[in-house]
Amino acid sequence: MNEHIQLMIDWIEKNLKNKFSLEGLSCYMGYSPYYCSFKFHQITGLSIRRYVLLRRLYLSTKDLASDRKIIDVAMEYGYSSQEAYSRAFKSVFGINPREFQLHPRPVQSFIKLTLNREGEWCWMNGSRKKEVEQLQSEKKELFDKDVLNILNGQVMYEEFKNQKLMGDSDYVPFNEAMCVNTTTKKVFDEEFIKIRALGHRDSIDNYFKKVINPLANLFKKEYKYIVLWFGEDMFCQMNLLTILAYLEQSGYEGKVFLNSFREDEFKVSQTELKLGDFFAAYTSVLVNHENPSNELLPVMFQAIDIYLDMLKENNAVAKYITKNKDLPTSELIKRLIELFPTIGYGDSQYIELINRNR
Repeated sequence: MNEHIQLMIDWIEKNLKNKFSLEGLSCYMGYSPYYCSFKFHQITGLSIRRYVLLRRLYLSTKDLASDRKIIDVAMEYGYSSQEAYSRAFKSVFGINPREFQLHPRPVQSFIKLTLNREGEWCWMNGSRKKEVEQLQSEKKELFDKDVLNILNGQVMYEEFKNQKLMGDSDYVPFNEAMCVNTTTKKVFDEEFIKIRALGHRDSIDNYFKKVINPLANLFKKEYKYIVLWFGEDMFCQMNLLTILAYLEQSGYEGKVFLNSFREDEFKVSQTELKLGDFFAAYTSVLVNHENPSNELLPVMFQAIDIYLDMLKENNAVAKYITKNKDLPTSELIKRLIELFPTIGYGDSQYIELINRNR
């Protein structure tokens, strides 16, 4: 069946710039439209139409970045008008195409799904060192001693620190998973630590050792620049939102840079951030579980949409687990990690979700 799904994906990719037709795909595959739709959703966790929408819009961002006319981009990707394209674009990225064209900002990557020989979804790996060297040639000031790099997780922290990838600057990890469990309005205060430790079923002492103590330089030292290294996925973006909320809460006055990247291919998109709206967004999203009223980076807008959807009992991941509940837990976790890269959950988050939906 995986071979059949790959054939569907290959056909879809060849026809992304044509008017998409489920009937056309059905005719090519020799199956009914219903069967194609059902099996595609069962294997990938996405509807065919959702896959087409996200692929078209993601590819179109590259055309917009090349200063092509918006109407030409809209027509090329099968939209009936510029208005229809703009509505779809804003629904996914939170800004309209013209705003994106004037001020390019990071978006979540949505690349072609590909099956390898073992039947697993796979992507290519990139070179972190090479990418960091490119950044150094462009912004040498971010490699000095008055710079703090905050990295998403212990593994990335150890790699960057041990190899001194950012020169003489300081490094700290944020070892959290803010996309699960409840939180408090004040970031890193006593109540925050108590609630987060309880949610993780951990002691306060252990939470200090894992999360708070490694962030010591953030609390004790003053920096001219703070560089945030967080991936595009929802897991990383909710961690990023928490750190940005803390920087606003603590009155940080230096410059903040986001180095956003995709985990599977380490291509960094660097953006200078202006503090001012992130604490309000953190409160709306992670405390109150509501959409924020302020405009955010497209990549964070997309992640918030995923986060709020994951709070629903019938979210896409829960549906996939229910449909494939007879699979061994290890195999199911493997598939979920591969099929839902924009979520970014790890083993522990998926195990809890699997136990809840079996």
